[in-house]
Amino acid sequence: MTKDNHLSRLLALLVLTFIIGCLFYYLPDHIGAVKLKRVDLLSDLRVEPPSIPLDSLILADEDTVAVDSVKLQQLAVEKAGIDSIALAQRDSLYRALYASEDADSLGLRIEDYSVGHVGLSHFFQALKNRESLNRPVRIGFMGDSFIEGDILVADFRAEMQREFGGSGVGFVPISSVAAPYRPTIRETSAGWKNWSILNDHSQRYTLSCMLFEAEQSDAFLQMEVGSKYPELQKGSALKFIYEENQETRLALSCNNREDSLFVMLPPTDSLVQYAYTSPSEIHKAVLHFSQAKGLKALGVALENDNGVVVDNFSVRGNSGLALDRLDSARCRQLNQIRPYDMIILQYGLNVANDSVMQYGLNVANDSVMQYGWYGKRMEAVAHHIKRCFPTADILILGVSDRSTQENGTFYTMPSVLSLLYTQRQMAKRSGLPFWNTFGAMGGYNSMVAYVEKNWASKDYTHLSFGGGRELARILKEALMKEKEFYDEAETK
Repeated sequence: MTKDNHLSRLLALLVLTFIIGCLFYYLPDHIGAVKLKRVDLLSDLRVEPPSIPLDSLILADEDTVAVDSVKLQQLAVEKAGIDSIALAQRDSLYRALYASEDADSLGLRIEDYSVGHVGLSHFFQALKNRESLNRPVRIGFMGDSFIEGDILVADFRAEMQREFGGSGVGFVPISSVAAPYRPTIRETSAGWKNWSILNDHSQRYTLSCMLFEAEQSDAFLQMEVGSKYPELQKGSALKFIYEENQETRLALSCNNREDSLFVMLPPTDSLVQYAYTSPSEIHKAVLHFSQAKGLKALGVALENDNGVVVDNFSVRGNSGLALDRLDSARCRQLNQIRPYDMIILQYGLNVANDSVMQYGLNVANDSVMQYGWYGKRMEAVAHHIKRCFPTADILILGVSDRSTQENGTFYTMPSVLSLLYTQRQMAKRSGLPFWNTFGAMGGYNSMVAYVEKNWASKDYTHLSFGGGRELARILKEALMKEKEFYDEAETK
């Protein structure tokens, strides 16, 4: 055997060994119950991207965020209708009232980043004048599967209605994937096709982010109020909201009465509503549509025209980014028939992920921890919503805790902390109020405690109704604490 042959074999063996070693890098994390360690032959040579200590995200000082103070000042003056001196006085009063509290607040208060802290002035003014509004104070609660099925929202609605009056479940879409387990309203429908803002660009969407069209001449919708929340049993106003119609005939029956109300819905190519007020409380409503071909609708609202109404606009899988496609004209039409005083934005669960776990729990890889792109896009979304609903206050809810598993133990995803920080930055740059949902739950690893109390599901992501009830209570208390500031500021 020649020397060249020996060298060739050696080189081939070395190449084969290297290839096999590299292949070990791509082994799965587990084989059955056995956890495997990834083999990385280049680990000593690779330069890792910069890391972000988790502590820096927990304790990050939001005051380091660069803002356009002149622009925020102008917006505050326009919003509150007061001068810069009055705004400065409000700032001083705000700092004095919260001087004894921790900077992070743990979700026990609203962090208002508007100049003069006027971010919820319209909402609190509407609450103060609710007896003379001739309409309910209306809140649009927008979010993802975190509030699906009326989790959190049902109890928040009940808390607000017990405090300020009002009744009814508010807006209900024609159909929903959450309909089978929504305790506030039982709903069935037939004869409709639907579109969602998440996968369709052909329709014109408003806050509900869904649209329904009658597929044939006849369509059907039945709604029955749940018994868990007494406030829901007292609604007597039914409002059918639709945006296109030619000659649809509606037969409406309430509370199993044999006699039906027959109505020809007026033709329209803009968003309108048909409103019916019953002489008694509506517990069940059946709507039959005939000659309905071409009818496009959003849904039905059950409520009263006083107190507080909270509409749940949850869409599973929504990150919030699609809201930049809300149709301005349709939104203005909606605001004419259903004026909103506050719009709550609850998003983030569909953005945070656990890919960061490959880098360890204590240090997060920079490439997967930076959500600046998301913050900038959500800032544009908030501005767009403000243009669509110019009188409505906007409240940003930070992402909730979410756990990932490592060696059989559940921990807060590091990406949750990074995303929370980004959301707070976005609120400050926009001069918007912010509520720390993560902090309200108890902060780091709070999802584990929630699961142990049966306040959250075993996916360590979604709340149960028990957890929703707890967060609803804290959110309502935070709003009431903020209301104390507004009441105090008015007396100065």
